[in-house]
Amino acid sequence: MPGGKSQMSDETDNKLWGGRFTGPSDATFRAFNDSFRFDRRLFAADVRGSIAHCGGLQGAGVLSDVEANQIQSALNTILGTVQTDPAQFDQTPAEDVHSFVESRLIAIVGEVGRKLHTGRSRNDQVATDLRLWLRDEIDALSGLIEETQRALLDLAEANREVVMPGYTHLQRAQPILFAHWCLAYFEMLARDRERLVDVRRRVNVLPLGSAALAGTSFPIDRDAVARALGFASIAENSLDAVSDRDFCLEFAGAAAIMMTHLSRIAEDIVLYTTNEFGFFELSDAVATGSSLMPQKKNPDSMELVRGKAGRVFGHLMALLTVMKGLPLAYNKDMQEDKESIFDTVDTANECLSVTSTVLRNLSINNVRARAAAGQGYMNATELADYLVKKGVPFREAHETVGRIVRRAIESQCELQELPLDELKSFSALIDQDVFAALSLENTLATKSQTGGTAPQRVEAAIAAAQQRIAHTEK
Repeated sequence: MPGGKSQMSDETDNKLWGGRFTGPSDATFRAFNDSFRFDRRLFAADVRGSIAHCGGLQGAGVLSDVEANQIQSALNTILGTVQTDPAQFDQTPAEDVHSFVESRLIAIVGEVGRKLHTGRSRNDQVATDLRLWLRDEIDALSGLIEETQRALLDLAEANREVVMPGYTHLQRAQPILFAHWCLAYFEMLARDRERLVDVRRRVNVLPLGSAALAGTSFPIDRDAVARALGFASIAENSLDAVSDRDFCLEFAGAAAIMMTHLSRIAEDIVLYTTNEFGFFELSDAVATGSSLMPQKKNPDSMELVRGKAGRVFGHLMALLTVMKGLPLAYNKDMQEDKESIFDTVDTANECLSVTSTVLRNLSINNVRARAAAGQGYMNATELADYLVKKGVPFREAHETVGRIVRRAIESQCELQELPLDELKSFSALIDQDVFAALSLENTLATKSQTGGTAPQRVEAAIAAAQQRIAHTEK
């Protein structure tokens, strides 16, 4: 029927697969199936990949020089006009980003534009787009990690003398320098950055030329296409290239670990800004108030970072679940990879930016933190070490100090406040020099091995961290 044919033609103008079909798609299914509402984020990558593929077809003799120049010029025009006016995304019935670009291309150059898809499938096309996009996002994310590391270093440098309690089991354990706390998170973020660099190496592999699943029958120089797009290598197996998303899984895993570290920073800040701790205070720029209680100053910035970690964990689990039972090669299930990866990138970017901002809007209550570091028998291990240095086996020294701590608790005083005679009643080896050994300054200074919290070690660690940051910039 002429009417039916016209209806089908209108609907399939922006589809890449309409020839085999004679009936229109159900509207509900079409909305369910189409991905342009989210995969439009791959637009620039799709155009870049198409330009490189055009060069590959030109080299293979599929396109003449004139045709290739027409297509590449039109693709650059499409890229520029859409980036200038993104509203064009909302004025198309395109099924996905690939059909959007191809329909725009054909509208500019006519029938020659229909040659561009020779030798490729949406399967290798989308895998290429996603790798191009993710590669750039990893680079940007790495830069944000560096900014957060810098914020930690600046905070450490500005508060070099601040002493605070260190905790195990959330119980006061031993005194540490606040700068040592900053450097602990610096190291975690350094490993996060290393993981992303390693992930990027496996992302940076070209799938294009694998076509739907079996490879292409056209003599396209895949290595030349890879060089044009900045890929380090090409996929060695066409089935693998189009059907796996382990690079997405690996990225999501690295992002989840990083979000764990940001969540732990957030948790510490939330705790230490409470009245019960009182070591930190957030500036008004990164805190909120209560709609009911006028006195409140809430650490919403850090609570949101802590909460959004669960969101990223969920995306990792979603991706694992999507991929776990898929037969080779491509399956439409894999369309679900994009929204998870897109939101993982967005969430990680936001959380790094907010964490960096919070660290630059954090003040330290030196008096409160130092007072807390001098209470709670946190020099007990130092007393045990004092006895060990006088020849007492550590287990015996530990037992002896435990009894001294019990006496101090009963006397409601700190260890260094017990009289010398009382201390000597537990061990004749204890002498007047014990009080210097139990001082806060000595307790810190003795932790002088690499990685310790002694002031000279922390100074050296700050300097080394600054050099590492400078090296990564180069």
